[in-house]
Amino acid sequence: MSARERADIPTARRVVVKVGSSSISGDNAHKIAPIVDALAAAHARGTEVVLVSSGAIATGMPYLLLDERPSDLATQQAAAAVGQNVLIYRYQEALRTFRIVAGQVLLTAGDLENPTHRSNARRAMERLLGLRILPIVNENDTVATHEIRFGDNDRLAAMVAQLIGADALVLLSDIECLYTRPPDEPGALPIPHVTYGDDLHGFSFGSVVVNSVGTGGAATKVSAARLAAASGIGVLVTSADLVDAALSGAEIGTWFQPNPEPSAPAATGPVRTMVDKLGG
Repeated sequence: MSARERADIPTARRVVVKVGSSSISGDNAHKIAPIVDALAAAHARGTEVVLVSSGAIATGMPYLLLDERPSDLATQQAAAAVGQNVLIYRYQEALRTFRIVAGQVLLTAGDLENPTHRSNARRAMERLLGLRILPIVNENDTVATHEIRFGDNDRLAAMVAQLIGADALVLLSDIECLYTRPPDEPGALPIPHVTYGDDLHGFSFGSVVVNSVGTGGAATKVSAARLAAASGIGVLVTSADLVDAALSGAEIGTWFQPNPEPSAPAATGPVRTMVDKLGG
């Protein structure tokens, strides 16, 4: 049953959690441990947890002696190839304490557009969850192209939540909640709750992150949250530092109320790779 409110998250059957590059790479690599602690606690309650984790390129950059995110596709692919290996190792080391095994799932936009690949991805994740393995999903940056990409892992997380019929989606960011305008601007007010169907056109959500390793931002989270909410999935947007409170149902972050009467999701269909208009 879909989580109708934040308080329903601890008892949800299946939850997708997304964490961004800036939260778990570079100087923040140590934050993988507390994130895993929170995921393990949810796992111990019986919740089926899927982690969508960015960070392959950012994690690989130091090994390629890069000081900033590469702009050319080939170097991005090389950094991702190195970084994905290291990233999964770090997660598995943190999970080892809880005797939880991670399962790596790499997807491209084409995988969710192709009916056979989509069905295979769903079946694989269902089996992993049935075996009490924690799937860790990321975009397959080593084969993705600029033209055919999810664009950001917030959207990937929403699509994974749809794919597996999740009850809740938690999008972790660098700030505690969304604001009516960028939080560093005068007059910015927190948005604690978004009722399904609310008109957000009057708000200003930045589309560019302030760090050099991520590709998302507030606008992508709003777009992804609305995509998942339209499918009947409750969505919480909050800080990665508050992941334990988020999964415990605390009154934090911005909650997107799910559609009370969602239509049955299409089994296949085109994957849109541009950020949706916020009112769409």
